[in-house]
Amino acid sequence: MNWGVLPLNLRINREIRAPKVRVIDQDGAQLGVLTVVEALTKAELAGLDLVEIAPSAEPPVCKIIDFGKYRYQLTKKEKEQKKSQHQVKVKEVKIKPNTDDHDLMVKIKHSREFIAKGNKVRLTCVFRGREMLHPEFGRRLVDRICEDLSDVATPESPAKMLGRSLSVVLAPGAKKKTANT
Repeated sequence: MNWGVLPLNLRINREIRAPKVRVIDQDGAQLGVLTVVEALTKAELAGLDLVEIAPSAEPPVCKIIDFGKYRYQLTKKEKEQKKSQHQVKVKEVKIKPNTDDHDLMVKIKHSREFIAKGNKVRLTCVFRGREMLHPEFGRRLVDRICEDLSDVATPESPAKMLGRSLSVVLAPGAKKKTANT
């Protein structure tokens, strides 16, 4: 029978190799240390499986349970854990060195929304043709956007020129500003 992917080295019924095992019945009551044959007999009489729960214990701990139900509960628990995780995505916002103020404000607004949802934002300023002669124009825009978003995000590293683009990644969470007193 194929049970799919089992957690760690979970052995059931005849796969258990230890000569003696500590047995817990389906109600959670300890039956004591028994031989594997005796434990399997008790499990079969109950119409259930003998599952090795703690193989590293001395002697190994086995439980008499319905293995299909146990596996279902494990997969259900894994799905719940995956559901509660938030995967951080990197959203990209592209600008050009001659982007107008209003368009810049729209880009900043979109960046704020992405950061509020917990995503990172890669801010990229793309240079074309003769715009490469004055990368300081693009750097000023990138610095301005980083400053406008400083209350909700922090740059992971300083802006870098990569070929024809200037790029910086902004991560959610702002640094605490210290008050000058």
